[in-house]
Amino acid sequence: MGNRLTQIATRTGDTGETGLGDGSRVFKDHLRVCAMGDVDELNSHIGLLLTEVFPPSVEAELKVIFHQIQHDLFDLGGELCIPNFELLKEEHVLRLDGYLEHYNAQLPKLAEFILPGGTRIAAQAHICRTICRRAERSIVALGNLEVINDAPRQYTNRLSDLLFVLARFLNLSSGGSDVLWNHTKALR
Repeated sequence: MGNRLTQIATRTGDTGETGLGDGSRVFKDHLRVCAMGDVDELNSHIGLLLTEVFPPSVEAELKVIFHQIQHDLFDLGGELCIPNFELLKEEHVLRLDGYLEHYNAQLPKLAEFILPGGTRIAAQAHICRTICRRAERSIVALGNLEVINDAPRQYTNRLSDLLFVLARFLNLSSGGSDVLWNHTKALR
């Protein structure tokens, strides 16, 4: 890893540039920096999700998962910060696949689209999902211009799916249900 910050207000970004982990400098609107920012925003929203009241029966197991995801996202940000560096591996993606299988098996099959909502914590999980999709799009856009590893794209793709599943699971664990999209709404 590159040098860690020992001072926050460096003033080196005042010209609209920022330093990457390999020492190179790019403009702050560079696709790499945008992807890093989207991942950071997602990590912050997962931090917010962790402050919500979890259903007691699943609190411990889900908090472990969300904390692990936060660490993975920090690694993802580090990988994006250092061109040609790898921190996320296939096993990170496979762990998400395992969570998806485990929690999907506990949910009723979907027959309709669902709306983001239900309980407050499920709604926050849906916000995390949408930010994750944006991070995924940023990573794909970066990968169209520069060579990046497969794991960042795969991880964000799986994570957005997992966040959708966990939002549903949080609603169910809270004694609620999915908020179904009403495709036959009346005209007003």
